[in-house]
Amino acid sequence: MSKHNRMKSRVATGYGKIAALLLVAGGLLLGSILPVQKSAQAADIVVYKSPTCGCCKKWVSHLEQNGYTVEVHNQNRNTLNSIKAEMGVPRGLQSCHTAKVGGYVIEGHVPADVIARLLKEKPQIKGVAVPGMPMGSPGMAGPRRDSYDVLALQENGKTSVFASR
Repeated sequence: MSKHNRMKSRVATGYGKIAALLLVAGGLLLGSILPVQKSAQAADIVVYKSPTCGCCKKWVSHLEQNGYTVEVHNQNRNTLNSIKAEMGVPRGLQSCHTAKVGGYVIEGHVPADVIARLLKEKPQIKGVAVPGMPMGSPGMAGPRRDSYDVLALQENGKTSVFASR
């Protein structure tokens, strides 16, 4: 091979390396610009509620507005009561809907930021509950805003205040 052909070969190899680098860089750039389809995942929160309850629908909307994905199961009253019993929600603390997230039970109109705190801190409790349906809690907008406690449900059946509003 002549000196001239060897030189051409080196130049061609150099251009090939540059082209490969440009191709890789272009692919990385396009990958960062083009939207990537999010892979399917399970819902963050699974909610059990009555199909006719308006405040439950509003609570689900509150969760979604705060970034949670929600899977809703509409249930009749008897099935809903059985679910609450299976999850260990005491009768005196029950509300209109029950949810499950990260291994915790969520009963009633618990605010999304309290759920976030629960998931961040990971306390050794069964879950949290807002008994009844206090005015001003998420999903319960009205003419007034009642103060209320979010209760921690202990495994032994006792409760303590987890948050106050």
